[in-house]
Amino acid sequence: MDVLVIGAGLSGVGAAWRLRKTGRTYAVLEARARLGGTWDLFRYPGVRSDSDMFTLSYPFQPWRESKSLADGDSIRRYIEETAREHGIDRHIHCGVKVVAAAWSSKQSVWVVETEEDGQARVWTCAFLYICAGYYDYEHGHQPDFEGLDAFTGQFVHPQFWPDDLDVTGRRVVVIGSGATAVTLIPALARTAKKVTMLQRSPTYLASLPEVDRVADALRRCLPPRLAHAVIRGKNVLNSQLTYWLSRRFPEQTKRHLRAAILRYLPDPGYLERHFTPRYQPWDQRLCVVPDGDFFREVTAGRAAVVTDRIARFAEHGIVLESGETLEADVVICATGLSLIPLGGIRLSVDGRTVDVAETTAYRGLMLSGVPNLAFCVGYTNASWTLRADLSSRYVVRLLGHMRRRGLTLAMPAMPPDEVRRPLLGLTSTYVQRAAHLFPQQGERAPWTVGQNYLLDRARFPFLDLRKGMVFDD
Repeated sequence: MDVLVIGAGLSGVGAAWRLRKTGRTYAVLEARARLGGTWDLFRYPGVRSDSDMFTLSYPFQPWRESKSLADGDSIRRYIEETAREHGIDRHIHCGVKVVAAAWSSKQSVWVVETEEDGQARVWTCAFLYICAGYYDYEHGHQPDFEGLDAFTGQFVHPQFWPDDLDVTGRRVVVIGSGATAVTLIPALARTAKKVTMLQRSPTYLASLPEVDRVADALRRCLPPRLAHAVIRGKNVLNSQLTYWLSRRFPEQTKRHLRAAILRYLPDPGYLERHFTPRYQPWDQRLCVVPDGDFFREVTAGRAAVVTDRIARFAEHGIVLESGETLEADVVICATGLSLIPLGGIRLSVDGRTVDVAETTAYRGLMLSGVPNLAFCVGYTNASWTLRADLSSRYVVRLLGHMRRRGLTLAMPAMPPDEVRRPLLGLTSTYVQRAAHLFPQQGERAPWTVGQNYLLDRARFPFLDLRKGMVFDD
């Protein structure tokens, strides 16, 4: 193939759409049995996006469903329908796990080792585009809990949700305070006897409408593609302004978030204990609560929040450092995800192993000293797809530049010797745990990774493809 795309989730299908009219042969390799990526992996009750679907969806494929904050099944169907409608599904090979990729300068190709139905197979390509995100699909993060073996109830990790788990009439404890926990609790509270969120420290929560009424009005009076573009622009402006105001005026943002929660939980003391984080807004990603569903369950008494640390597990629950015991029939460990760079693929260049952590990200999508390879990572402060689509457009533009000039190699040069910073600029524990595994970023362009979609959207089409790059024919 001219191009191999790794991963058939939102990023991979979007990349394929951009590649389909370039005249290059391509294939999309997906390790799972069906496409969808993250939205096929996570199947726990209530799984949903905390980004609005008008910005998480593709700019070329209007989102037609009613919910702006959509459930996981709806998002996976949307990806599948996009692939089928544009003929991309014919280029997707599911059940193909990429384990290693070796660049040969002599042949100007990537030799890609895969496992398919237990058999080894080799693909080759001139350009490798890794759209596997950064979640470790095979392993979720789980702390080493003392006494876990003594617990006689059911212990579950959301990433590997049992199809036959029924919490009806049972006492459930969800460990964690992030998006997964906040999503799970309203769904479980409908049938469980009681659901308790056990958190070590609070997270910023923001209630947003599940249905965008303005979007619905625009879709009634405008053609689908025009409506999609207008709504997408509206939501981009709103999210970017919200982020900027949060970082510029953190104290005012805290007061605003606090006032919004008090509309659902009219107990300032409860809010102070369980919903007042120690960090600033957007040091970590905000958790979205559609229509305040999480707060409503707490107010109704079907869910509760406990802020404490785990001392150990016991036979019938969890003993906290405060001495309190939370009795539980089911414990769900929503303590964060494990991150892995570039899908865990082993890379080498002319026989030399590439230590990804020692590389520097070029424009947030290529690696210093690694030829003909791009990777896709979304924004940390906005919808993933916004950045993913910009990356794919850049890759297509770079491939066009190489074809017009008869070039076979495009490689970011080694960056200047300067201070390097983490690629993902969040203080979230799950990000910090894996920061040392990822490529770093520098202090100046083209070695920095921007987090401003409006600025990136304006400048990406005009970026100098030759700056900081080495080309060869």
